[in-house]
Amino acid sequence: MTEAAFAPQDAAALLRWYVDHGIDETIGEEAIDRFALPPPAAVAAAPAATAGPAASTPVASSPTAPTPIRAPAAPAVVRAPVPLESPQLAEDAREVSRRATTIAELEEAVRAFEGCALKRTAKNTVFADGVAGAPVMIVGEAPGADEDRLGKPFVGVSGQLMDRMFAAIGMSRERDVYITNILFWRPPGNRTPTLSEQAICLAFTRRHIELAKPKIVVLAGGTAVKAVLNTAEGITRLRGKWTTLTLDDGSEVPALPTFHPAYLLRTPASKRQSWADLLSLDKRLKELGVR
Repeated sequence: MTEAAFAPQDAAALLRWYVDHGIDETIGEEAIDRFALPPPAAVAAAPAATAGPAASTPVASSPTAPTPIRAPAAPAVVRAPVPLESPQLAEDAREVSRRATTIAELEEAVRAFEGCALKRTAKNTVFADGVAGAPVMIVGEAPGADEDRLGKPFVGVSGQLMDRMFAAIGMSRERDVYITNILFWRPPGNRTPTLSEQAICLAFTRRHIELAKPKIVVLAGGTAVKAVLNTAEGITRLRGKWTTLTLDDGSEVPALPTFHPAYLLRTPASKRQSWADLLSLDKRLKELGVR
């Protein structure tokens, strides 16, 4: 029985599918469960069985020394696996970010930071785009495939939608908007970032907001809202409701949660609510004397 021929174009399509889903590195022939406990050490063999019945030959009259009794082997100590990302890494990120006094220094620190495992699978560090110091700072979730390839946030289909939305109220990333994410590296397959990954990168993001000094922060998507505001409330409850973000240096900035553009592409009916959020943003900017 012969195997069917595998066309070159099919192989190329399969490779593209792997890359789009974050599978871009070959590690081994078999999958490794890195969360499994290590196997216990082998237990020492039991003492040999006692001798059988005495042979028919006569036994020597002189007494023999007793066989020493071995103490049972101590049970093997099974240790829990070391976490892939220790809580200490989040504290290290906070310490590194605190030392940055400018956005340029912070970007350099982020690019040099090796404490987040996502950096090992991403192609690029995606720091920011737009105008640093602009009145509006948008904070999203994480880079996607296009952002990872180009090294800029919100440049894919959802980013293009966001640009059109802000253009509708007379704003653009070239003039009025500064854009970043709570994560600087793409999670494989665009999965939701873990709480550990968020905690490590959030230290840099909060310092990023402090140094950018925006008049208003727009939090795009449920993951960004929960992480930055440290809340368990969902985006459907919080979107459109103004709140105050208190930063680590004691400064405060108005924050507006809204839907992520990627969500609007999946549920176009929600664009009406996002349009209401944009009008609310435009009104607040005018009240602050920015527009």
